[in-house]
Amino acid sequence: MHIDCHIDPACPFAWATSRWLADVAGRRDDVTLTLRQMSLAVLNADAIAAGDMDPGMAHHMEVSRAGGRLLAAVPGEAFADLYAALGRRIHLDHAEVTSDVARAALTECGLDPDLARAIDDPAHDAAVADAHAEAVAAYGEPSGTPLVTVDGRTFFGPVITEIPMGAAADDLLDALAVVARTPAFAQLQRPRSGPPTLATTQED
Repeated sequence: MHIDCHIDPACPFAWATSRWLADVAGRRDDVTLTLRQMSLAVLNADAIAAGDMDPGMAHHMEVSRAGGRLLAAVPGEAFADLYAALGRRIHLDHAEVTSDVARAALTECGLDPDLARAIDDPAHDAAVADAHAEAVAAYGEPSGTPLVTVDGRTFFGPVITEIPMGAAADDLLDALAVVARTPAFAQLQRPRSGPPTLATTQED
């Protein structure tokens, strides 16, 4: 089974979903995972331009833009490693996407730390917009993140509030695979219980 996961670096729900999928793909020979970029800053470009956001959401969009530029500046084969290094700093360490943070993430991945300049360089915005357009095309309409494609069928979500590991992670992916094989499936939703804890859950 091949999975594409379209993520924005600012989104904690995308981080949780990507870590779940990375755990499964790292353990199972029948699962491959490709992380791909999408952009909440592009999705919300009109609201950003109009100044129609509360301060917290506006800051979220700044993280999306800076992190997105950085990810767009590296070769495709480095994307997943840099996303992981940057994501740990954003979502676990609650760091801002500064030049120093970007340089540290790049260095961890064996990449040129001078690429940190990308966070302030609008020259990368076109590449981010193109990646976002590919995510929208895969889903069929504008959407938030994460978008997950299982063997060619794309879903918004799963949106998870904890990161399952081991057998629990396998069960969730296998359930999603069944849904992906069901052409008539359209939607399943329940109220969210809050922001993700970003902890991992193990079997007792």
